[in-house]
Formats: sequence, structure tokens, C-alpha cells
Amino acid sequence: MRRSSITKMLIERMSMKRSVQTLFFMACMFVAGVTIMNYCPGAAAQSTTLKPGDEFRAVYGTTALDIADGKRLAEASCAGCHGTNGISTTQGVPHLAGQRPAYLYLELKAYQSGARGDTAMNNAVKFLSDDALVKVAAYFASLDPVQSPATSGAKVAPAKPDPVQAGKSAAAGCAGCHGEAGVSKVPGMPSLVGLDPKYLVAAMKAYKSGQRKHDMMKSLLGAVSDADMNNIALYYALQKPARAETPATGNQAAGKAATAGCAGCHGDQGVSGNPATPSLAGQDAQYLAAALRAYKGGSRNDETMKGLMASLDENAIKNLSAYYATQQPQPPNVRKPLTTDEWVQRCDRCHGLNGNSTDPRLPALAGQRVEYLRNVLHDYRTRTRKSTEMAAMSDVLTEDDVENLAAFYARQKARAVVYVPLPSK
Repeated sequence: MRRSSITKMLIERMSMKRSVQTLFFMACMFVAGVTIMNYCPGAAAQSTTLKPGDEFRAVYGTTALDIADGKRLAEASCAGCHGTNGISTTQGVPHLAGQRPAYLYLELKAYQSGARGDTAMNNAVKFLSDDALVKVAAYFASLDPVQSPATSGAKVAPAKPDPVQAGKSAAAGCAGCHGEAGVSKVPGMPSLVGLDPKYLVAAMKAYKSGQRKHDMMKSLLGAVSDADMNNIALYYALQKPARAETPATGNQAAGKAATAGCAGCHGDQGVSGNPATPSLAGQDAQYLAAALRAYKGGSRNDETMKGLMASLDENAIKNLSAYYATQQPQPPNVRKPLTTDEWVQRCDRCHGLNGNSTDPRLPALAGQRVEYLRNVLHDYRTRTRKSTEMAAMSDVLTEDDVENLAAFYARQKARAVVYVPLPSK
């Protein structure tokens, strides 16, 4: 083949390749009928620097044409995950319909910058222009929000009961031996107030497993779940401490002298500072004496206690028990957990009544998918999502708190909000 013919073929092929590239570039500039620069792969990434007030561009200054542009882009790029008209039917993917515009815009910017660390979303918004983000946020904010959890197929579990009330109910059968509110009136029966929940749970499990020998306690605890034990222990820890209403025979002064080796673990005057070590202050004297004998004899297995008890005779045991029985018990360092209603009151301060935010920068929670809300709270607790305020709030949430809050807000009726810019003076 002649050289001129080869050269001509190469030029023609290069021309065809340029034509295909040109068509691809033009298609990228008119995605779903929306003219958006820098949308396609290969374009330069957008600046993520925000000036004060930039987020409000999605709140005001948008026209019907802007909303229409946002709709066409959303249908092309977002509907596959977030559903038609922003109502998600995908597990773990949030509804966007009716969400607050400035919040949506800020979240899109966070994904674009990589601050959220979600690869799929990063790729979806990486090359969108700032103008496109504004229009998409404004479009979703203009939609009617989801009206019920059933719309998305999200299963909302009933709220779990308040742990303190659940503990009180579970402890109803204990009062006959251990007294109302855990203050014993029966000699030989221990008081349950003034004890850290960690210790009391460990003691109940020891009885249940047979590690501590007591047939009646083993039988009674056989049907008690770990969750109920935790609730019972919490309930007693939050009751007002009082001395057992039982006699304490023995020489208290001699007993005090014998406590020199006990304070290191059980604290001064029997008030322990270690959650795993029981307080002895105010405990029934007969129960204390029986426990000391059990350690000395080995029926309670604890080598440290067995060694300390080896040198004590029966009088010393009675005196030591009498001394601790007369000391004033103190409440353990346990925070009373907030109820779901109390948590909701705190959350509503920012997120609006029943999760219907009126601040365009803060997300609405009402009617959101329950598993998405649950996942978000976990992400704040683990710092996967960064927020000083949300980290402080979520750090003290229990797993039950997370479940209850997610279920509560998922059940609430979502309400749309219209923002009307006021004219400048």
C-alpha cells in the first residue's frame, strides 16, 4: 500500500475518533436535558469552598425553571437509589422528598469534598457544578414528603420500654425477701440498694449459673433474661439508699478496727468506688456475716477474700458485719437514663417539633426510613460522621435509645415547609 494512502486512512480514523469524543462531550453537557458544565467523567472537580450564606442559595432565588432543571438531573442521577420523586424504597437509603434545602445542599457539598467518605455518592456528585447542586437540592425540597412508613416498606418496631420501669416490673417478685425498693427488712436477706449495677448483675449471674450456691436464687433467676437483669440492677441502683431495717448485734468499735484490710477494695466506711466491688455500708448484718463465712469456707470462690477471712474468728466476723450495717449507704455513680420522650424533647430543639425542622440547614427526621435513622446515629457515635454537637448527643445513647428514637421519628407525619424570603429594608 502506498504511503500516501496509509496517511490518508490514519487521518480519517483520527477524525472519526475526534467526532465520537465531541459527541460524548456534547452529551455530557446536556444530561437529561439540563445544561451542566463539568458533569461528565474527566472534567475538573468542583471547588468545595463555601462562603457564609452560600447554603441559602438552595432556599431562595430559584425559579420554576431551576426546579425543572433540578428534576431532570435528579431523575437521571438520583432516582435509582432515592426513588421516584425522592421517596426511597431501598434499605438504608434516605427519603429526600421534602427535605430541607440548605441541608441537602451542604450534604451534597460534603460528599463532593470526600468528607463523608461514601464512594458511591462521591462519584455521583463529584463532577456536578455548584449550580447543579443548588438546583437538585431545591427540587427535592419542593416535593411533598413521605406520608407514612408504609409508603417505603420500612418496618417500624414498637418502642422498647423504659429500662427503669421495666426493671421495677421485673423486680416485683423480689420485694418479699429484699424489701420494697431493695431495703431489706428480713434478717439474713441482703439489701439491694447502694450497689453498682455491674456488681449486682454479676451476682445474679453467679446465682443463676450455680457459681454461688443458693438453690432458691438459682431457681428464681433461671427464667430471667440478661436484659431483665440489667434493668433490675439499674432500678435498684437508682433507689434512695437506706440502711437495712434489721438488727446488727456485735461490737461496732471492734468491727471498725477489723476493717483496716477492707477499705482498699470496699472503700472508706464501706462505700465502694469500684463498680465491680460491692458497697457494704448499710447492708444487713446477718447476710454480711454469712457471706464472710462462705468466703472463709470456700463455698464462695474468691482467693483474695478467702485469704483475708482466714484470720477472722466468729466474733470478728460478727463485729465487722455490725460495723458496716450501721454505716450510711450512698448512691452509686449511675446516671438515670432519659426516657424516649425526654430524648425527643432534646432532639426537637434543633430538628423541630416531632422532627419537622423549620431551619433550612437542619434535616427533618419525621417520616424518614427507620433503618437509615438508626445507621446515622451509629455513624455519629463512631465518628464516621463528623459533628461536634451530634457526637456529644449520641455518645450517651444506649442501643435501646437509638432504636427507640429511630422508631419514634419514622412514625411521625412529615410536613413540608415553604421558605419565603423577606424583602430587605
